[in-house]
Amino acid sequence: MSRLPAEHQPPADADARRAIAPVICYPVEALTPPDLPAYRAARDGWEQTDEVVIPARDGSAFEVPAGHFFRISSIEGPQVGDLNLWNAANLRERFYSGKTRALHRTHLTTGDRLWTAHPYLRPMATITEDTLDWYGMDAFGGSVHDVIGTRCDPYTHNLLSHGGQYHHCCHSNLTRALADARGLTLAEAETHVHDVLNVFMCTGFTRDTGQYFMKASPVRPGDYLEFFAEIDLLGALSACPGGDCSSEHSSDSTTCHPLRVQVFRPKAPPAGWISPPVNGYDRSHGR
Repeated sequence: MSRLPAEHQPPADADARRAIAPVICYPVEALTPPDLPAYRAARDGWEQTDEVVIPARDGSAFEVPAGHFFRISSIEGPQVGDLNLWNAANLRERFYSGKTRALHRTHLTTGDRLWTAHPYLRPMATITEDTLDWYGMDAFGGSVHDVIGTRCDPYTHNLLSHGGQYHHCCHSNLTRALADARGLTLAEAETHVHDVLNVFMCTGFTRDTGQYFMKASPVRPGDYLEFFAEIDLLGALSACPGGDCSSEHSSDSTTCHPLRVQVFRPKAPPAGWISPPVNGYDRSHGR
């Protein structure tokens, strides 16, 4: 779908308006950066405490206590995953992809943090290692681990397929996983499913039409994205029905593979680490 041609002539100062330099919306120099050397030192002698294999075209939940690490790994073939995270004790405090994108970047990597929704707005997880950090930004404007897309869902599929009913979209996979993990009905669980971190997915926006695109993920077996849990976490991961997202999703025709989640307990927390408190805003909203 091409962008419609402009219907209005540019003003005389159009070039000058376009030439105005951008300003970063949220300068984050005031934020305390994660102490990555301390986090990584805490991995020495860690112990694996849990492992969950997410079947292809399905979703599973897992828990990570504060101060533990978890890794999402490719184990059999190129595969992307859609990740939801919640405060394990409060599903209303969940991953906020929009604010994470605004504070960091469109595609996350080592040292970036995943932030929780209002009114909590605090770090919930920190990325401590990314074996795909070499990819960077390609000539198409594509990169990996995006927070610009949402998640494939049966409602959009229904619209674009003239009434099709497909039940293994990531939205549905995450809904089932959360319902099973917390003993919720599907209707109850669905209200807590939210925009995701697209793990391993390679995406961007086209330069001419500004449309969201996907391309074959560069992930290979052995690659992983590693996180440190800043608070007690409940996670759900969907092994997307798009496989490596090189062609399509929301179907059973694409080759798909499982993903693995491992949870590790360090011998001791990172030096100086304290689980972050909820946001300090007083919530008076001017009243």
